Amino acid sequence: MSEKMNVESFNLDHTKVKAPYIRLADIKAGENGDCIHKYDMRICQPNQAHMEMPALHSLEHLMAELSRNHSDKVVDISPMGCQTGFYVAMINHDDYDDVLRLLQQTLEDVLVAEEVPACNEMQCGWAASHSLEGAKEIARGFLAKRDEWTQVFA
Repeated sequence: MSEKMNVESFNLDHTKVKAPYIRLADIKAGENGDCIHKYDMRICQPNQAHMEMPALHSLEHLMAELSRNHSDKVVDISPMGCQTGFYVAMINHDDYDDVLRLLQQTLEDVLVAEEVPACNEMQCGWAASHSLEGAKEIARGFLAKRDEWTQVFA
């Protein structure tokens, strides 16, 4: 891989990272001074494990809804197509430790959730593909390795 690619994660050597981790992946500055900080929340080891779609889908819904109870700086939480993690976009918020706190609190909320938000045909594009228990299992596993979140490389 010698040619630099336009997408930051395509320039990351996925054979050198050690999930789980949360890393600042990119910063985009707007014309009016706003900054979007994009975090790579890697749950599964790339090319070795992945989240199953119903669990990932439910975790996405849960984190998207519940994270906003802890911060008004969340722009988006979106799953990676490779199913190994999520991108977390924050506006005008560069406090890494606070992002870790926000994600920890959000995942703790997932563990006590009684339903997946917007899990119906009116609010979701594939309402049949959800697993609350699967989402909780992913959250539990990620939280169990909380002390590893800041260590990106093996």
